[in-house]
Amino acid sequence: MFQKSKQFSLKKRIPFPAFVLMVSAAAALAQDAALDGTDMDVLHANEAFRIGLEAYNRYNYNEAILEFENALRYRPGEGLILDHLGKAYYRSGIEEVALRQWQAAAEAYGPEEPESLLINNRIEVVRNRRSLFPLMNDNPRYIEIGRFPGKGGNTTYFSQPSAILDADNGSVWVVAYGSNEIVRLDVNGVIHERRRGPFAGFDRPYDIARGIDGRLYVSEFRGGRISVLSSDGDWLSYIGSKGLHDGNLLGPANLAVDEEGYVYVVDYGNRRICKFDPDGVFITAFGKKNDSFQGFVSPTGIAVLDSVVYVADGITATVNMFDRNGLFLGELLDEGLTAPESLKASAGGSLLIADSKRVVLVDPQTSIVRELTPAGNSRVRLLGAHANTNGSILAADFNGNEVTVLSAMDTVAGGLFVQIERIVSNEFPRLTVELSVHDRLRNPIAGLNEHNFLLTEHGQPVAEQTFLGYGAGSIAGTETGSADRADISVVFERSPETYELQADLQTALRDIAGALYSGTPAGRIVSIVSAGPMAVSERFSPQNPASLAAAAVEGVYSGGWRFDMALRLAAGHLLPLSKKRAVIFVTSGGLGNTAYEEFSLSQLAAYLANNGIMFYAVLVGDGEPSGELNYICGETGGQILRLYRQQGIGSAIRAIAEKPIGVYVFTYLSGLQTDFGRAFLPIEAEVYLLENSGRDAAGYFAPLD
Repeated sequence: MFQKSKQFSLKKRIPFPAFVLMVSAAAALAQDAALDGTDMDVLHANEAFRIGLEAYNRYNYNEAILEFENALRYRPGEGLILDHLGKAYYRSGIEEVALRQWQAAAEAYGPEEPESLLINNRIEVVRNRRSLFPLMNDNPRYIEIGRFPGKGGNTTYFSQPSAILDADNGSVWVVAYGSNEIVRLDVNGVIHERRRGPFAGFDRPYDIARGIDGRLYVSEFRGGRISVLSSDGDWLSYIGSKGLHDGNLLGPANLAVDEEGYVYVVDYGNRRICKFDPDGVFITAFGKKNDSFQGFVSPTGIAVLDSVVYVADGITATVNMFDRNGLFLGELLDEGLTAPESLKASAGGSLLIADSKRVVLVDPQTSIVRELTPAGNSRVRLLGAHANTNGSILAADFNGNEVTVLSAMDTVAGGLFVQIERIVSNEFPRLTVELSVHDRLRNPIAGLNEHNFLLTEHGQPVAEQTFLGYGAGSIAGTETGSADRADISVVFERSPETYELQADLQTALRDIAGALYSGTPAGRIVSIVSAGPMAVSERFSPQNPASLAAAAVEGVYSGGWRFDMALRLAAGHLLPLSKKRAVIFVTSGGLGNTAYEEFSLSQLAAYLANNGIMFYAVLVGDGEPSGELNYICGETGGQILRLYRQQGIGSAIRAIAEKPIGVYVFTYLSGLQTDFGRAFLPIEAEVYLLENSGRDAAGYFAPLD
């Protein structure tokens, strides 16, 4: 497999080159008339490398590291071994060592070789993530990376888009005001389904919002009502009716839903905001002129963020603030906008505003307006802007009759972060490949399909490439998971503080189990780990309440409890299971004095994040969460929850199963020669999404004959 001299075959396809790894059979060396020490070193390195690669594909990263380092004893400076050693360290969370190995691998290959280009890109991405300030640009600019037109030739796909909302797996619902429907588009702009409401159809649908139970609300501007749909878009019922009185609506436009499920609608014709409960019972209306508020002239966008209701006025170009009962709190903005049309709460706690011909972001704490896109031409009229699952902004251009896809300039320039995470070859020549796709900040790219991927061997497309699915569970050789269920490991802090809170520990586990197993199962508990002086896996049965209660409190409580080892043990249980997975840490809020005896905070966070494991902390008692807990949650996409918060922890736990993940599984038929299982066989993967792309290369051994 390893030779002193190498020849590389670089085949190009438009617009991107395929990265090709050198393949050399160790058996060819064995055919030489005389085997000197160097040749025997090649054979020893080949065998150690094979064992390491097999361990890596079993998620046994410690064994993989040992074997790759063993291989380097026989072949020091071999780029292929160094690259895989870096990958094993990366998946183990030891990123600083991974970067050193990758740097050495790039130097071994040489600056002009395709492998070096790929490795250097990986180094750049990981170094940027590890920076204290990975994004120095306080005013990011977004550029257009694609358009989804409402018409093509003589065919109308949809007409006059007015609003956009995430659907599932990266797809979006687009409200088509002109064609009286909502349509679901995938990430490539392909329409997968249409919903036209009840038998009589929608009457000029305008906006769409999702309730906390998953139901959809669609305002009908001319119909004077709100349609309630199932999460799949099936019509269920109406809220409100046309009129001037309480519970009536006249030109209902933009919608918002608060954290308790209450629905707020801009009652444009009546110049007010109406509030309904989740089932459509009228609660109150506000926004008319009174002693504290001058009244709306032309209410447009609405959003609820941190219990504050923000409402834009298109004529006065202001954004006003109210509490959830309609009490006026003041103006957020009285300048900086032109003609705001819609407001949406973004995941980062800001307000995303479609300001007629441009998209802006507003910080509610400082009132700073950041222009994300320049103003469009005179025909552009953006009625809605939505930040989707994949970090892009989709803007509904009502006059232009199209949806514009925008992405941060830095993201487009850097490309997608693609990793071939696992290759299963035990049924060779049929291969199963697991890939992950993220942006450069580790956010998953969801909703891709077979049209977004190209797998190659030596630059040639593979045979019978078959897409098995988005976020499919584990692949051949391990227990199968599910794309819509989560696997959970629960860790309990065994400290003197939690010893006094054992009833709360039992309540926490009962609530977690109830959220996962009640109704339609949202997941399962695969392990319960005690974080005491030693990390211990507790015995339990999910169906046995007494077993769960005992597992919640059993263990040794000590001031020397070990957070790091318990977290690593719990995460290790999740590696071969479903790709939707999380560690839930039940804690008093601190991590103790022995939290990092073996692994640092950054290594723990990287171990979880680099293996797609989310971290949630459930707080018991009255303590405050430490900065370390906030850091790990932020790095992994998790959340801190108080056990006795008003809405409970159940909905947040069930929502883990709905989190987007960027994992995809393929099979294909290899056409490579295996040399009786002794040859290292390459595979390359390229991923395309509109104007963005990324690639990775890896390899495997076929079973020995």
